[in-house]
Amino acid sequence: MKMNDFRKTETNQIKRQAARGHYDRETIYSILDEGYVCHVGFSLGNQPYVIPTLYARSENSVLIHGSAVSRMLNEIDKGIEVCVTVTLVDGIVLARSAFHHSMNYRSAVVFGTGRLIKEMTAKVEALRKISENLLAGRWEDSRKPTDKEINVTSVIEIPIREASAKIRRGDPVDEKKDYELPIWAGVLPVETRFGKPIPDSKLDAQIPVPDYLETE
Repeated sequence: MKMNDFRKTETNQIKRQAARGHYDRETIYSILDEGYVCHVGFSLGNQPYVIPTLYARSENSVLIHGSAVSRMLNEIDKGIEVCVTVTLVDGIVLARSAFHHSMNYRSAVVFGTGRLIKEMTAKVEALRKISENLLAGRWEDSRKPTDKEINVTSVIEIPIREASAKIRRGDPVDEKKDYELPIWAGVLPVETRFGKPIPDSKLDAQIPVPDYLETE
């Protein structure tokens, strides 16, 4: 284990296809930084929940936000354990056998406990980071939240205590005898990209499209 790696534990260690596991911060952070939606897993009593939400990474923490009356955020603030996952799909892997079809992907799983950010300046900065993760440049081009809007919003910081990534790349892996079958096999790449901006139906036609929305 390198000095900057997350320590392998019973919680975060990759056991199935262990060779695909990564524990270095650079790999895990890069996956978190590329995603838009994370899934937050937690348990209340005997009932598990997994909730999708926008997020951002800030150094070694994940930031999430929502309504001040959100049950998830209020429970996280009590110190319950949470698991946050982000998955990026890079390709559909088409094998000769249906059994060996797969995906090329990058996923990160992080564990920790969260806390509310209460100090106003830190809270606004966390909201800015979440906005910038969604679309860089938009925060400065938008009306900033009012005190009322900030007060009805909760922001949670989840320091990353343990984490791991799992990555699959490359060709399908077929049974030796199946390589002789006359069936196309390979990878169908999957890309996330922006399309042409669609203006709001109430937008003043004189307002130009911002540079950061230009996709061509």
